[in-house]
Amino acid sequence: MSAPSARFPDRYGRDVLSSGPPAHHRRRPVAREVAAQKGLVVEEASTGFTGAVTRVEKIAGELVVELEDGRGVRRTFPLGPGYMIDGKPVVLSRAVATSSAPARKRSASGSVYVDGVKARTARASRIWVEGTHDAELVQKVWGHDLRIEGIVVEQLEGADNLAERVREFGPAPGRRLGILVDHLVKGSKEWRIAAEVMALPGARGNVTVLGHPYVDVWQAVKPARVGLTRWPHIPKGTDIKVGSLAALGWPHEDKADIGLGWKRILSTVRSYADVEPTLSGRIEELIDFVTVDHS
Repeated sequence: MSAPSARFPDRYGRDVLSSGPPAHHRRRPVAREVAAQKGLVVEEASTGFTGAVTRVEKIAGELVVELEDGRGVRRTFPLGPGYMIDGKPVVLSRAVATSSAPARKRSASGSVYVDGVKARTARASRIWVEGTHDAELVQKVWGHDLRIEGIVVEQLEGADNLAERVREFGPAPGRRLGILVDHLVKGSKEWRIAAEVMALPGARGNVTVLGHPYVDVWQAVKPARVGLTRWPHIPKGTDIKVGSLAALGWPHEDKADIGLGWKRILSTVRSYADVEPTLSGRIEELIDFVTVDHS
């Protein structure tokens, strides 16, 4: 038989045994690899089950992927080939954890810790607290913040002479006083002293007196830190420190016992989370007050 002419084209097309694929033949699509990230929606090809990836885990030595459909039904399948995304085949692989940016280091107060920074030159403004224990607790938790801001904490040894001390200090713009007072509740001695202070010339806008409801700053440490469910009620006439140490079963006979007892309590404080919010919130307010509007 003669070869087909241009006038009579070969209606059977090319020889199927000749080189090159026929026009109607299509290559099978190549499955791409996709990480099984949580929330990725895929279809399991053999069952048609479609759902979002909830987790990848190893069961009996085999990696499996759990899918959850729109009705909340969950099914588990082997990780690997046999899945579809938008009608195209994929091979599910285990997601590789990417290295994230290192977490910011936090100070005991919860603020961002700044490494290697030098303490700022002390401002004229001050924070005053009643006693040594108050000052030590503030320094332990907020010391980093205070150094960064250049704020000095001074102790008063009681609030009875507070008005006189404020007059001597001479508060003014750029020379502010933030004062923390124990047992600042309405009608108390401390309440009356605070009112007297705020009535002094120059106090308005330059002095703030804040406080907590506790008779002693010891009670501002969360009782769970020392193994108590609550701090004990100490009857009037009994020194609150002595009574608290007695309730804890710790030595409480003299000043040395009281000092050691406080050191023991203070050692349990790791951050602001171990201090009652009724104190920690006031300290934050005081720091903000004495650091605003300064050059």
